[in-house]
Amino acid sequence: MRSLELSKRPTKRTRKECSRATRILSGISSEIMDENIWKEFPEDLFESVIARVPVDAFFRLRLVCQKWNMLLKSPSFSQECAQKKQAQTCFYTVSHTNGSMGSIYDPSSKRWYNPTPCPLPKKRVLPVASAGGLICFLESGERNLYICNPFTRSCKHLSPMPVGVMSRVSVGMTINCLSTQLGYKILLVFHSGEYGIYDSRNNSWNHPGYLPTAYLPLTLNRRSQGVCIDKTFYFMRHNPDGILSYDVDNGIWRQFPIPAPQQLSDQILAICGRRIMLLGLLKKNAATCICVWELQKMTLLWKEVDRMPNLWCLEFYGKHLTLNCLGNKGLLLLSVRSRQMNWLITYDARTRQWMKVPSFIPSETKRRHLRLYATGFEPSLTAMP
Repeated sequence: MRSLELSKRPTKRTRKECSRATRILSGISSEIMDENIWKEFPEDLFESVIARVPVDAFFRLRLVCQKWNMLLKSPSFSQECAQKKQAQTCFYTVSHTNGSMGSIYDPSSKRWYNPTPCPLPKKRVLPVASAGGLICFLESGERNLYICNPFTRSCKHLSPMPVGVMSRVSVGMTINCLSTQLGYKILLVFHSGEYGIYDSRNNSWNHPGYLPTAYLPLTLNRRSQGVCIDKTFYFMRHNPDGILSYDVDNGIWRQFPIPAPQQLSDQILAICGRRIMLLGLLKKNAATCICVWELQKMTLLWKEVDRMPNLWCLEFYGKHLTLNCLGNKGLLLLSVRSRQMNWLITYDARTRQWMKVPSFIPSETKRRHLRLYATGFEPSLTAMP
């Protein structure tokens, strides 16, 4: 038995054997990439093969040659991609200094990309909502809305909503079915209590008027984007604390008074599947930590389910922080800023995994003062505004 066990132990290969293995592998690699082999590859299979590559590879494939660039824009290739839907989430970000120039962060590859900009105005245009691969942009200081697909660069300017007084607004977006082919809806809720709904199927606004008087005056949480579950929008409100919901199909508003957790600041609403989540900064003396709560449907109370790793919280000690959520659907992108630091963090609500995001700005000074606006979206080549 002892001799058998000894014979199973791996032996260290000599340098000569290692170099020989390297030569064999390099020969195999060069044979695989031989042009004489690949030139016989059937062209009708190119679309099927390329449709299976990761989303981030599309940016590189466009640069291979003009033929491949045209292939990625063809209707047949879009349909091929639609049959092989990739559910990974990316984040479209715009900094406060770059106007409408955006960057895309892909969490699966942990890389940033600078795609060709969508045909948006040169003024500051901010991403405020998304659904079905489309992103809704709001022109800062104006009432103009734009719907764009950042991968195909298709863009649509929506007609302005007829409102009496232009005030601060919260935006929600949802698709009518499983894809944007059957259209999408956009809900605008002004802090004056006025609201309106845009339906892409008839390219028009429905302006019902104001929220029920029992819900006024309205003070929405501007730090938190609206979320949507099964065509029902949810917004955070203050005075009183709670959640405001709107059923798009039935046109019904509801209000749920839900007290916020104590000593919590920078409250942000998020969703994971059909669960409603709450994130915020929990402060006690000089200590600060990012905590995650889940709304209990039976009691309508918040229950803490997760916290940021303790080692990260130690770096927050004694700092005055602000928290923003730049994408609030399952996979969240969090921005934590102070005078001394500026972190971007992803949090996967399904696996409860925290990850630091590599910065796309090399300068520490510029990164410290960077302010991002972003939304999460699922890349799609078939979504049309």
